[in-house]
Amino acid sequence: MSKDLPGMTLENIVAACDGEYVGDAKKLKESITGAVIDSRKIKEDNLFVAIRGERVDGHDFANQVLKDGALAVLAERDLPDCKGPYIKVASTALAFQKIAAFYRTQLECPIVGVTGSVGKTSTKEMIATVLSEKYEVQKTAGNYNNELGVPLTLFTISPKYEVAVVEMGISDFEEMDRLARMAQPDIMVITNIGTCHLDHLKDRDGVLKAKTECFAHMQPRGVAVLNGDDDKLITQKMVNGIPPIFYGKEFEACDGSFKEIYATDIQNLGFEGMTATIHTPAGPFEIRTHIPGEHNIYNAMAATAIALRMGLTREEIARGIEKARTIEGRTNFIHANGYIVIDDCYNANPMSMKSAIRTLSHASGRSIAVLGDMGELGEDAYALHQEVGQCVAQERIDALFATGTLAKAYAEAASENADCEIFYEPQKADMINKLLDYVREGDSILIKASHFMEFGEIVERLTNR
Repeated sequence: MSKDLPGMTLENIVAACDGEYVGDAKKLKESITGAVIDSRKIKEDNLFVAIRGERVDGHDFANQVLKDGALAVLAERDLPDCKGPYIKVASTALAFQKIAAFYRTQLECPIVGVTGSVGKTSTKEMIATVLSEKYEVQKTAGNYNNELGVPLTLFTISPKYEVAVVEMGISDFEEMDRLARMAQPDIMVITNIGTCHLDHLKDRDGVLKAKTECFAHMQPRGVAVLNGDDDKLITQKMVNGIPPIFYGKEFEACDGSFKEIYATDIQNLGFEGMTATIHTPAGPFEIRTHIPGEHNIYNAMAATAIALRMGLTREEIARGIEKARTIEGRTNFIHANGYIVIDDCYNANPMSMKSAIRTLSHASGRSIAVLGDMGELGEDAYALHQEVGQCVAQERIDALFATGTLAKAYAEAASENADCEIFYEPQKADMINKLLDYVREGDSILIKASHFMEFGEIVERLTNR
């Protein structure tokens, strides 16, 4: 099979982005094998997209990537000393999106889009694992879910893949419109509507409006798969004239309507995972997930809805759900030094914080929550941090370690539970030192904060002592 991407000749790329081609005209008929923005990741006949960053300008590496095998460079300024072809555009980021949208039209495989305030990555992983029981599946890698990550993901979908699962994350209005314009999903999953990115989106109604921008760019006859236990999503009774597939706990939805996929007999096995019965139009079946937390039953139901639509049997779905695992930074359980570190430090908002704390509450030994600030919560940020602290108290967590400007609210609210030991330090380094002195064998330690808090350092200190 050719390594070239279907339809992706330089000639078509120039047309797709309204660019100006500079170089040997004979190369216009040649095709790229992929697209990258990192000069260190160049492979033979890739398109290199030169992005101006805060510290590094990709244009400075044009000749190096051509020497390393790139077919052409996408640039937004003249490259008079360039040793190979380049395509000049006004904005490489916007041109990259146009090229990705064109490439999507060349793909025959269906694309499953995944978004939501909480659980995008874990749901994406569950869906991909389940679909892999029948298909060759490509999925978003790492955190490639934004306006550069989505096009990079699309260019990894070669003709060998039979289905792709593409995660889409946003923080403002119109971003989802641009992401979905590229991905053009056949199926669109929205996990929930929570309190996140409120600096821009203001409230949950704003989050709903921003997330559902994706509907405008779905494929004809595309279907939405929505959480029927979410009071905002349940209002979406029609998507482009087609009823969504709703999923959730129990048959009846929160507005009195009914769900197509629902779960009963949910049993929490603590850190060993969850079991449940999932009911579908094809009949019920038993599932077991090794990933702790009730939210993973929701992930399993979303995966079930998609898998049934794509022809998997209930046996294949159950097998895939049982195989699903977490990834680094996303409720990843690490056994080290006689204790358990729950690495959930990639990002945080109030909904995901509370979910993680509830998971921690099932620890067999001492439960320790190590929490930092949550970002982009707008004018209600302090109150939303207090809500998380109240959850620490309600779930009877044994100890709270908090650091950050707003994290003091955790400590204040958690003090409602007199049995909870509370340690607040404005400086992260001071908190880490106290934490390292405090932990002992048998403890379970949750590490969670927004990405800017860089809590990965705490995970590393605890696991590599």
